[in-house]
Parts: sequence; structure tokens; C-alpha cells
Amino acid sequence: MSTQTQKGAAEIIAAWPDESREAAQLVLDAHGEPQEATQEQLVWHGVGSWKRVVATKAFHQHDFPAPHIDAVESVIDYRVPPGKVSALAIFDGSVVVGRTVGELSARCHDEDANRLALNLAHDIVTGEKTAEQAREHYAKEFLDYRRGKPTPYMDVLHVPPQTGTADADVRLLSEEDLEQAKQEGDQQS
Repeated sequence: MSTQTQKGAAEIIAAWPDESREAAQLVLDAHGEPQEATQEQLVWHGVGSWKRVVATKAFHQHDFPAPHIDAVESVIDYRVPPGKVSALAIFDGSVVVGRTVGELSARCHDEDANRLALNLAHDIVTGEKTAEQAREHYAKEFLDYRRGKPTPYMDVLHVPPQTGTADADVRLLSEEDLEQAKQEGDQQS
């Protein structure tokens, strides 16, 4: 536990802008004190369906599907095939692929919206929906939430747990290539 955590997350977020303070408070209410805290962010590990949840002082304006702020990131272990990354970017600019570490995250105002985004991202990766269909579904479920109707994509993470999601990629340079480049560099010095 960091020194900042010992002084309490509520005290830390008291100095944050209203937008990010409100978003962080939702996570505090759901999961209690974070395992890590600084003046800039609070981090919870292994809470709910998440590998990690990060609430940040910094927030970003996001207009899809309606204007709101992004200040809470929810992370899962997930392998996204490289050929699907562009479709995810078309779907939602706040869905982030960490290919090397094998993570997929969504950054929005709250965990419910992040579940919605990640469930739809999974549908895109598995071919169940196109990026455009996922955007339409997101907007519909967003409105259904406001109407007080059921929102199955917001309520529960439907993405099956994954392990071994890291993708170290493929080596292109041999040790011989590296040594030769070093020798060439030494000769130019």
C-alpha cells in the first residue's frame, strides 16, 4: 500500500476536478480503498471481473454515443488478433488494445459503460458484430439504460476469462544482425 493510500482515496480525490472525482467515487463505492494511490490516479487490482481498474484525475471528453467524460479504465486479459485492431478502433476510440501484454481495456465514465464496450469489443473480435453494428448496439443499450430497461451488456461481463494472452510478436533481427550493426556503428565512431 502506497503512502498516498494510507491518507485515504477520498482525501486524494477531493482535489480532483468534479468530473473525475465523481467517476472515481463510483469505483470507491463499488470496491473500497484502492491498492495503489497517487495524487493522479487510484488503482484497484483483481476487483469484480477486472484485472485492474484505474480512476484518473485527468479526464477526456468523449462524444460517442453522447457527450461524456472518460476517467475510469477497466482492464481484462484478452488477446486481440492484429487483424481485428482496426475494427475495434472504428467501434470506440476509448477501447485500447495492449497486444504485447495481452490486455484489452475500455475507458469511460464508469464500469457499466466499460463492460458494455468490452462485451461489444468481444463481439467484434469473434465476428458476431461488425464495428458499425457494435456502435448501434452501444447506442441502443445506452438509451435503454436511461429508459430503465434491461441492459445485459452493461450488467455482466460476457467475455470468457483468458490466460496466456500476451503476444511477444515475431523476432525479425537475429543476434548476427545485431552484432553486425554494432560493429558498423563502432566503425563509424
